[in-house]
Amino acid sequence: MKMGTNNANSLYQHSKFVIRFKYLRKYKHLLLNKSVSYNLQDKQQLKEKKKMIVMQTPLHGNLGDQAIAYAQKKFIEKHFADYTYLEINYEEVIKKTKFLKEILNEEDIIFIHGGGNMGDLYLNEEYTRRYIIKTFKNTKIITFPQTISFSSSSIGKKELEKTQKIYKNNKNLLVIARENKSFSLMKNQFGENKVILTPDIVLSLDEQRETNRQGILTCFRNDEEQVIKKDLKNELLDKLRKKYNSVTESDTVVNREISTQTRNKELNEIWGKFKNAEVVLTDRLHGMIFCAITRTPCIVFNNYNHKIESSYYDWLEDVKYIKFVNTNELKTSDDIDELMEELENLKQEDLEYNLLVDKFKPLIEYINAQDNKVK
Repeated sequence: MKMGTNNANSLYQHSKFVIRFKYLRKYKHLLLNKSVSYNLQDKQQLKEKKKMIVMQTPLHGNLGDQAIAYAQKKFIEKHFADYTYLEINYEEVIKKTKFLKEILNEEDIIFIHGGGNMGDLYLNEEYTRRYIIKTFKNTKIITFPQTISFSSSSIGKKELEKTQKIYKNNKNLLVIARENKSFSLMKNQFGENKVILTPDIVLSLDEQRETNRQGILTCFRNDEEQVIKKDLKNELLDKLRKKYNSVTESDTVVNREISTQTRNKELNEIWGKFKNAEVVLTDRLHGMIFCAITRTPCIVFNNYNHKIESSYYDWLEDVKYIKFVNTNELKTSDDIDELMEELENLKQEDLEYNLLVDKFKPLIEYINAQDNKVK
């Protein structure tokens, strides 16, 4: 049945209302206390220092996002030690707006947390990013590497238009794409002079350690981004259990809040699991990335958008111990049997990995150029 124009518009308006209502209800605590009290002396001291402020970092249990926050801090401390590092988590963005405006100076740079939430699937994240970009227009802003993925739905198109308008209107904004498909889309939407390309910031880490590897680790998602069919996944797991003595099912998401104080402990725990596995099977981008930085053999499946496939072919295709599998080609039991053979082959691969340090030069050079302008 074809939906009439009036009905379609009503559905869109209703969806728009529901999204905004959920956003306001969930984040009303961010709107109640817009200012935070700080000692005047502390404010003055911070005002006089040049700062790199990373905003919108996570408190949730997605360890991929937590690894991004960890890597962002390490990256800044390694390459820009003359800056003072500050971190404003997701729930503090609005609360600390007034305070930030009081301490900002012309040397400062605001970073926005990287990841894969630039789109209409995670609209609350996009709303917050827009807020930062609109609110701090007089300060240099850089988004750490992101994937962009707006849907072709009416809501997706409307939200993309809003994002495009806000991003274009900020002359101090630089957006970083973490794979070539997003790079092309972002240049088209925001302008070529606003976008550069680097890998996901977690690929700037090196977490290799000598361990005694035993067993298989699986790390599959169960959310909107999963693509692999449930029956095929179950068949794969059954065959793995029959062939290997140790098969551990895990995930890069835990059901608890993670603070800056507990972040390192949680990451060391998940990285320890990866380091102790002979092979990891995953359909999570950071499952693949964790394998790269810990030198762990990996079979990685695609997800609902381009972020895994594009990231693999852009940055990790030459890494012999990581194998990308298109889920659309995994249809029968024979396909799974072939995958099991591939798994055995991966266990024999040389765990050689060339760090992608030079791939982050565009970001480093951009920041140095901004620093020189101020001087």
